[in-house]
Amino acid sequence: MRGPFSRPSDILLLLVARGVRGFGDGFAAIVLPAYLVAIGFGTAEVGIVAAASLFGSALFTLGVGMLAPRHELRHLLLAGAALMVATGLGLTGENLIWIAVVGFVGTINPSGGDVGMLVPLEHTMLARGAADRERTKVFARYSLIGALSTAAGALAAASPDLLVVAGIDRIVAFKLMFYAYAVLGVAAAALYRMLPQSRGEERHTSAPLGASRAMVYRLAALFSLDAFAGGFTVQSLLALWLFERFGLSLSAASVFFFWTTVLSALSFPLAGAIARRIGLVNTKVFTHIPSSVCLIGAAFAPNLAVVLGFLLVRSALAQMDVPTRTSYVMAVVTPEECAAAAASVTAVPRSLASSISPAVAGALYGMPFSGLPLLLCGSLKIVYDLALLYTCRHVKPPEESVEKV
Repeated sequence: MRGPFSRPSDILLLLVARGVRGFGDGFAAIVLPAYLVAIGFGTAEVGIVAAASLFGSALFTLGVGMLAPRHELRHLLLAGAALMVATGLGLTGENLIWIAVVGFVGTINPSGGDVGMLVPLEHTMLARGAADRERTKVFARYSLIGALSTAAGALAAASPDLLVVAGIDRIVAFKLMFYAYAVLGVAAAALYRMLPQSRGEERHTSAPLGASRAMVYRLAALFSLDAFAGGFTVQSLLALWLFERFGLSLSAASVFFFWTTVLSALSFPLAGAIARRIGLVNTKVFTHIPSSVCLIGAAFAPNLAVVLGFLLVRSALAQMDVPTRTSYVMAVVTPEECAAAAASVTAVPRSLASSISPAVAGALYGMPFSGLPLLLCGSLKIVYDLALLYTCRHVKPPEESVEKV
């Protein structure tokens, strides 16, 4: 049954809002570490800010999961957009504690991926309007738009260099980027305001997790391992590693992360096509493991060209699990249960786990073997993939179960 947010125009609003947010995340993840270095901080401090941001995202996502079954989703989205505006304005400070606090309570995303309180809300709206056979395609389109907009944002991260050439002070140029992030929050709020409100009876029919609770908790534990591993190579820290080890410029980094994100974006529709043939979990695992091997190779690569090559190949494979993971979680939840609760239960532990490793990684990047965080990330992700394959071997989404009958 199609839900209150299933009209094509409503889906389009959500996709455009995802694009607006992705553009901001794309440049913020690269500009933030460069800004922190410019005002006198190092890798350890960047790691602390990244950890605070991810930990705060986890707590806010948990709150959303508790509120979503009983409150108007559009109002929660508007609150998230307002927080995005406040985050952009707050990041213009130069005190480390202040910036860490803003990262904790705000929407800044050091990973370059899609985390935060707005994600389970948008996922829930999209899942309500998609049939089982179309669900993965819808989430692939959502991820594709997010990745392409993030790629465009990564290119925009070169703007401070251009502003400096035009005669603007470098610190001021960085702050202008954060003001631009706040403006994007205003644009997102304008889009969310155009969404229809839920009818009262529809807001209260969803129950908390019941029959699928055990499986959702197992998935949450596995996703936490994946997220903990990913925290060693969040985009902000990876950019800082390239700055410090290889002397990569901000402009060159923006171009590189543009292409990594484009490759990730192109993999999303491909993931949907592969999943229809071999299944959601198989698609996740058998594309994820080779990407982890590439990351391990980058840790030992002798020069910048080889490193960038490994990371580009990794980008073409590593994100195929995003739409398949989301689709699988939505699939194992019964219609009577709240999809937002499942999205929150799986997203919160991910954010909590990913908030621990950046602080550790910030120190590890300063060690003689600075590629150690990449090695740890790739190894732990392979363990996660094998455990996921074992855990999900007997639990099929409806579309795969039907096809086997």
